[in-house]
Amino acid sequence: MTSPRAQLTLHSPEETCALAERLSASLRPGDVLLLSGGIGAGKTHFARCLIHALQEAPEDVPSPTFTLVQVYDTGAGELWHADLYRLSDPDQCVELGLTDAFEDAICLVEWPDRLEDLAPGNALSLDFTTDERETVRHLAMRWTDPRWDTRAGSLAA
Repeated sequence: MTSPRAQLTLHSPEETCALAERLSASLRPGDVLLLSGGIGAGKTHFARCLIHALQEAPEDVPSPTFTLVQVYDTGAGELWHADLYRLSDPDQCVELGLTDAFEDAICLVEWPDRLEDLAPGNALSLDFTTDERETVRHLAMRWTDPRWDTRAGSLAA
């Protein structure tokens, strides 16, 4: 894995939400966010805030842990929120249509390690960790595609 290109400390759920809202303003179809971190690290909270920021009339955003994928219509285009925690085989991503969605939808993928070789190389990787008190979130952002240089890089400024 590449070294983080940017690192942030998020001191509250509100700071996590504010970051998601700022990033949401620049997202468009074909953008993939890979959300990593342990259970309770803040992945789903971040995803909910981002989805709400893109919805004209925010609706309930359940965790897709049991359905694997939830699809939303947003002002920026179709958004797929996938939680691959229960995925047993990466080929199931193809069956779900997730790999096609990487091309023409905004995709938020929790537990992206389950994708194995199917993870898109142009994705923005967000790795959430907690401190020992589990009140502060640390976020390491990684990317190789230049499309993220300004969009993700400005979040750390």
